[in-house]
Amino acid sequence: MVVGNEAVPTGEGLQGGVYTQPSRLRTLLLGNRFQTGLVRLIVIYSLLIFSAFLFLLPFYWMVNTALKPPNQVFTLPPTWIPKPVMWSNFLTAFTIQYETDPPVYNYALNTAIVTVNGVVSTIFSSALVAYAFARLEFPGKNIIFMGILSTLMIPFAVVMVPQFIIWRYLNWLDTLWPLMIPHWFGSAWNIFLLRQFFMTIPREYDEAAYLDGASRWHIFIRIILPLSKPALAAVAVFAFVFFWNDFLGPLIILSTPENFTLTLFLANFNVAYRGTPWHLYMAAALIIILPCLILFFFSQNAFLKGITVTDLKG
Repeated sequence: MVVGNEAVPTGEGLQGGVYTQPSRLRTLLLGNRFQTGLVRLIVIYSLLIFSAFLFLLPFYWMVNTALKPPNQVFTLPPTWIPKPVMWSNFLTAFTIQYETDPPVYNYALNTAIVTVNGVVSTIFSSALVAYAFARLEFPGKNIIFMGILSTLMIPFAVVMVPQFIIWRYLNWLDTLWPLMIPHWFGSAWNIFLLRQFFMTIPREYDEAAYLDGASRWHIFIRIILPLSKPALAAVAVFAFVFFWNDFLGPLIILSTPENFTLTLFLANFNVAYRGTPWHLYMAAALIIILPCLILFFFSQNAFLKGITVTDLKG
C-alpha cells in the first residue's frame, strides 16, 4: 500500500494519523490462516489429554486392582495406590487351580495355536481373494464381490447353530479344528480392506513384470504383497486381537478343559476359586491382554498407515 510518497508494508494501517501494525500478541494467541493460535492449541491439547485420561482410567484401575491385597479391593474411599504392592498376585492367579484342571500353559498353548493359525490363514486367504477382485477380470466379478460384502450383515447368532451341526457331523466338536479351518477361506472384511489397498498399486508394475516373463503368482508374491505391508499389518493386528480374545467360538465348541483357551480360563476363574477374587482376576486378565498391547505398540505405525492409506485412496 502507498500513502503519499511512502510505501507502507502490508498489514499496516492508518489510524488517527499514526501508522500501526497488527498486534503480534493477538496473532500469537488467536492465530491466523497460516498459524495456529496458542489459545486454540491449549484447547485442543486439553481436550485430547482429558479424552486420553478417560480411556486410560479403566486400564489404570485394572492394574491398580491387580496389585492390591484383597482387603483393599472394595474399600471406600477407593485406594488409588496399593499399600503394599502385591506383585505375588500375578503368580498366584496362574498357579492356584483345581487339581483336575490342566496347567495354565496348556490354555496358553491352545490359544497360541488358534491365534497363529488364524492370523496366517486370514492374511493368506484374504490376500489371494482380494488380489483376484483387484486385478483379474472374470464374469460376475462385481456381483460376487457384493455377495461377499453382504455376509458382513449376517450376525454370528444366525449361523451359529448350522455351524455347530456341521462340526458335529464332522466329529470336530471339542477340538480346535472348527476354530482354525474356516479361516482358510477368507474373511469378508479383510478381503474388502486388502482389495481397496491393492487397487491403489499402479498396474504399470504388473505390466512391467509381465514383460519380464513373470506369472500372476510371481506378481502377487514378489510385487503386490511387499508393497502392501501396511495393509497386511492392519489385517494381522485385527486378526490377532480377534483370535486371541475370541470367547464365543471356543465356548460353543470346546467342553474339555484340556482344549480350553485363555478366554475360557478367565470365564471359569470364579468357579475354580469358588467365588471371584477380583485382585487375582484382574492380574490374570492383565497378563492375558499384554500380547495384544505389545503387538499394537510395535506395529502401530504400519497399522495406522495401512488404515489411513486404504481409507483415503480406496
